[in-house]
Amino acid sequence: MPSDFAALAIVATARGVEFTVKVVPGASRTRVVGVLGSALKVAVTAPPEAGQANAAVVTLLASVLGVKKGDVTILRGHAQPLKRVAVVGVTPESVRAHLAAT
Repeated sequence: MPSDFAALAIVATARGVEFTVKVVPGASRTRVVGVLGSALKVAVTAPPEAGQANAAVVTLLASVLGVKKGDVTILRGHAQPLKRVAVVGVTPESVRAHLAAT
C-alpha cells in the first residue's frame, strides 16, 4: 500500500484539520499503515467493542501528530471502519510532515 501522504484529503478548518481514517481493529500492532484512497489507514490492537478501538485511534493519532488526546475528536463513524476525525491546533502541512516521519 503506498504511503504517499500527499494523497491524503485533509481539510483545513478554523481550529485545525479534518480528515477520514480507515480503521482496522484487532490488528497485531497499533500503527499508521499508510493512505488508502484519500483516507489515512491505521491499525489498532484494540477490539471494536465498547469504544476501545476508537480510544486507541485517538491515542495513536495524538501521539503521531504531537498533540494532546483531547485535541483529537472522532466526528462521525463511531461504529464504522471509516471515521471522520478532527484535530485541533495543526495544519494540513504539519499533519503530512508528522505522518511522513512515522
